[in-house]
Amino acid sequence: MKLVSYRNQGRSGFGAVKDDGVVDLTKRLPAVADLAALVANPADLAQARRLVDTASPDFALAALALEPVIPNPSKIICVGINYVAHAAEAGRTVGQYPVIFHRFAQTLVAHGAPIIRPRVSNQFDFEAELAVVIGKGGSHIKPEDAMDHVAGYTCFNDASVRDWQFHTHQYGMGKNFRGTGSLGPWLVTADEIRDYRELSIQGSLNGECLQTGRLSELAFDIPGLIAYVSQALDWQPGDILATGTPSGIGFKRQPPIFLKPGDTFDVVIPGVGTLSNPVADEA
Repeated sequence: MKLVSYRNQGRSGFGAVKDDGVVDLTKRLPAVADLAALVANPADLAQARRLVDTASPDFALAALALEPVIPNPSKIICVGINYVAHAAEAGRTVGQYPVIFHRFAQTLVAHGAPIIRPRVSNQFDFEAELAVVIGKGGSHIKPEDAMDHVAGYTCFNDASVRDWQFHTHQYGMGKNFRGTGSLGPWLVTADEIRDYRELSIQGSLNGECLQTGRLSELAFDIPGLIAYVSQALDWQPGDILATGTPSGIGFKRQPPIFLKPGDTFDVVIPGVGTLSNPVADEA
């Protein structure tokens, strides 16, 4: 299934994409609060599949205002320097442990919404990534059990304010400006992806492909990342793991390429979807 969160006539909802429409699961599963709650409960998820199989869409997908797939995850865990080629272009080497940093939910925007270049910097860069949505929470997860905790996959643009990122050695500030992290357009449930390592990823600016990679190239794989983080933090249903970006980022190009108002950046992961966002200046 492809699952979306959306707003319709001022109300938040969630549903499943079917053809060019959306089957409203909010009204069909009234005891389920939101999409994070849905993916946390295998029985509810199985019921949703049965409902979608027999239902006709309630809305046209194009008529809905999409929200970030999980509008308010309890945490967004991001991984830096997780493709060897990206590490090389950044002048880094892959270390013994993954580079972990965090995003705040309030930085997220949906597919189709503008990502925001901040007032304080013109060094606004793109990072195409595959994001994992956690379904089953837990702590001290073994790597061999980790994929059982995956609800599905979505696209992520970890757009970064580069000069602020490198104000200090701790670069989380450059990753947490308002309206800079786009997530969507939908969650593809894990049963639809036979092996995430077979996925490819592209980042395109105004139709020109600037980033390419394959998920088989991750230095730290998804099971290992889930297990590693779980030693410190309990995963919660709806949490997001952003797996890192391949080479081709803008600030390492000669000359550098930064996002500007009027641009459109697309994250394309065949089998998962295309996340597209225009760029606008902060008001």
